[in-house]
Amino acid sequence: MIELAYKPFQLPLKHVFTISRGSVKVQDTLIVQVREGEHYGYGEATTNSYYNASIDTMSAALERVRSQLVGSTAANLDANLTAAAAAMPDQPFALCALDMALHDLWARQQGQPLYKLWGLDPNAGPLSNYTIGIDTIEVMVQKLAEVADWPIYKIKLGTEHDVEIVRELRKATDKPFRVDANCAWSAKQAIEYSGPLKELGVEFIEQPLPRHDPTMRDVFLHSVLPCVADESCASESDVEKCHGMFHGINIKLVKCGGLAPARRMIAKARDFGMQVMCGCMTESTVGISALAQIVPQLDYVDMDGAALLASDIASGVLVDAGVRKYPDRAGTGVTLFDGPI
Repeated sequence: MIELAYKPFQLPLKHVFTISRGSVKVQDTLIVQVREGEHYGYGEATTNSYYNASIDTMSAALERVRSQLVGSTAANLDANLTAAAAAMPDQPFALCALDMALHDLWARQQGQPLYKLWGLDPNAGPLSNYTIGIDTIEVMVQKLAEVADWPIYKIKLGTEHDVEIVRELRKATDKPFRVDANCAWSAKQAIEYSGPLKELGVEFIEQPLPRHDPTMRDVFLHSVLPCVADESCASESDVEKCHGMFHGINIKLVKCGGLAPARRMIAKARDFGMQVMCGCMTESTVGISALAQIVPQLDYVDMDGAALLASDIASGVLVDAGVRKYPDRAGTGVTLFDGPI
């Protein structure tokens, strides 16, 4: 019998984090706990107004599946995930937190790390970038200096002086850049910016145009930099739509509904010959540890969420200067600092 519990937390950030849509200083998040006997599993989903995910909506969605979990066991992982997806088709954030927790519990019962049960090598996969949020150029340069040991930086853009920002940051480091406009550009801007950005050592552009903008095809054909879909690739059905529009996809676990759909999206993207990245949404170490389980399958990863926090709520997979350090624990390796919920 699986017992379900959940609890909201507030995650204070080291710096105000700004993207083209707004700013956040404290990130609200929901931790989901599933228990069977002596074993616990943990998952997480942050709130996000852009995707209509709040503590209340996620909590209500989780209550839809409580009775189904009580009648099942952690060993029935696939059946539990299928039932959860059917119960909350309109709440992928809540589904993600439960999906992570069920995977964690399943692996803990078998006494193995989740990545090992999937046959993955924890030493494989890319290093993580560190994200520099929008601010004055002076503050962005200062933020970069604070994390000079990270190997790659993702620069949030969407201002009236985006190329100038990258040019100034380039003076501070010779390490690779990625840029993310979060839907703020036009096709004309994306194409025009791509040349100077490439010269400044940018690897790719993430989501330059709004989600359904058909002129993304023009960017795909004429940008001198590869383009990676984020907002345009929220769920499994979006992967095929991004083929021929983007060179790669950025999978967010909360947007697609967790690890199970993310793994299917990876396989589908590979079938289309697309590159695959996974990103985070300023989660604590709970969510980052779940994400870490699939990093060996990726080309790129943005898993700096916990590194952006002023204080965390759990231990687990540590991302230090872009390098993943897995704990010697089963499941996703998560332990809440304050103990079980």
